[in-house]
Amino acid sequence: MHIYNEITQQPELWKRVLKEVAAKKELLLNYFDKVLDSNSEVIFTGAGSSFFVGEMVAGYFQEMTGYSSRAVSSTEIVTHPTQYIPKNKSALLVSFARSGNSPESVAAVNLAQQVNSNLAHLIITCNREGELAISKSLNNRFVFLLPEEANDKALAMTSSVTSMALVAVLLANLKNIELLEESINKMALMAESVISEYYAKLEKIAAKPFERAVFLGSGPFYGLAREAHLKLQEMTDGQLISKFDSFLGFRHGPKAVVNDKTLIVYFLSSNDYVGKYEHDLIEAVKNDKTNAYTIGIGTQKHENTDFDLLIKTANGDNCIDDIFLMLVYLLPVQLFSVYKAINYNLDPDAPSRNGTIHRVVQGVKIYEYKS
Repeated sequence: MHIYNEITQQPELWKRVLKEVAAKKELLLNYFDKVLDSNSEVIFTGAGSSFFVGEMVAGYFQEMTGYSSRAVSSTEIVTHPTQYIPKNKSALLVSFARSGNSPESVAAVNLAQQVNSNLAHLIITCNREGELAISKSLNNRFVFLLPEEANDKALAMTSSVTSMALVAVLLANLKNIELLEESINKMALMAESVISEYYAKLEKIAAKPFERAVFLGSGPFYGLAREAHLKLQEMTDGQLISKFDSFLGFRHGPKAVVNDKTLIVYFLSSNDYVGKYEHDLIEAVKNDKTNAYTIGIGTQKHENTDFDLLIKTANGDNCIDDIFLMLVYLLPVQLFSVYKAINYNLDPDAPSRNGTIHRVVQGVKIYEYKS
């Protein structure tokens, strides 16, 4: 089973990613100096899980670097390029791609350059032979290749997601990247502990007859919740319908989806200010008396909150920033999705029985765009 290995290898893979970004520090700093100025905009793009990576990191990147940053799906750039790509402004398009071969990913970078010929391109990809990695048609281009292990062989993206997200986090701290080694090592230890301590509990929960699943997270955890909902939905071949939202957004109508056969997964911030909003929503759901099954993924500070299962990733002496917790939080969801696929008698490496979902999207026709 490829996917189980691709999930459990992530702690060690993250350490390799740190080394490889650090080794290219000067090259990357020189590249950024060349293509960015104080008014530049950074646009993170990709399709599916690769887009969700952008949602996970864009806000943090803006906070740490001061560059205006946002995430835009490559599928939106393909259909509406002039609405998302600035025509007369310095901008960097950061493309996340596992394979680098999906039609929209390739078309998006070409269309973006058609709109703005001065656009710079940073390609973060897991496939050295993919079209995005080998194409020479882009101006101001830098390709960052992840270790081969990040190029998942299974249908669902696991190692590729966390590794690409980690690259962006490291780039946001590039000048002081050496100071992040302690956080990466802590993150890896937490992930190893989560796998060893909770895999049996997650397997047991996966046997429960859920009909719906909801993932809630705010800030970087919003993109995480979006990735988590897709992971479970594609791993169950669409049989378990999943939703995602922020803690505050969930109150505005989506909470109606919760019933007695719903699984709710809360991604909990280590930030006390954010935690107040999370606590209020958790209490509001409990007061609805729907008897939904709840999983909290957080730190030791959350252990007094009433969940059916709390997955603790850290104690008070071993805490790290939410942006690193985000990557740890994804592992139990990935494991749970594997167990749920098995519960549905699906092959976790290829859960799409009728072949409607492919490792590299198929059937997309790209049309000529005339500006």
